[in-house]
Amino acid sequence: MADTLRDILDAAARDAFLPADGGTTVVRQHSRRDAGVLAFTAHSVVFTDEDPQWVREALGSVDCDALAAPMNARFLAALMERTGRRSDTIDVLTVGSPLPGEPPLELKEIHDPDHPRVVSSRRRRDDVRVWATEGGVLVLGRGVAGRLEVAVEVAEDVRHRGLGRALVSAARQLSGGEPVWAQISPGNARSLRAFQAAGYRPVGSEALLIAH
Repeated sequence: MADTLRDILDAAARDAFLPADGGTTVVRQHSRRDAGVLAFTAHSVVFTDEDPQWVREALGSVDCDALAAPMNARFLAALMERTGRRSDTIDVLTVGSPLPGEPPLELKEIHDPDHPRVVSSRRRRDDVRVWATEGGVLVLGRGVAGRLEVAVEVAEDVRHRGLGRALVSAARQLSGGEPVWAQISPGNARSLRAFQAAGYRPVGSEALLIAH
């Protein structure tokens, strides 16, 4: 059994998941910034510094299938009220294995700490690095449990040309040999298709609770 959130994520990146037994694992937060819930196939993970007994009692009080309780809106609302945190959405969690070689895109790293994309990314990630290319921006940084996370932006006037797919594929070549993670809103079908076309595979869902 994995001991920490990072252990669980590292194993999931290798397609080694917690047992699909309908259970819920409760682990400590990796850092003060990030708390939340992960749902894998028939097994969920709640990462929080709250009392595990309270978590299990709150899950038991949700009037739904026990398998769905960790991602149920009532439990998430109770966890947010308990922790004083907020949440944006439940994301699809994907991961891409590292790729060899250099990105075919012409990327220029941005070192300006006041660049809007750097500023916004640092609210949720550490060690943020940003690259720009014509019509797009690529961001890599340390997010939940120190995992390497990617985010991209593509200008409206160059969409539907494969640039988003090329950027997220480039992230796998810039990762230094480790997996690259991405959280994607389920309703963002365009982004989901781009990540899947670039070799990222879905491993579960994630509700990230953010400190005010």
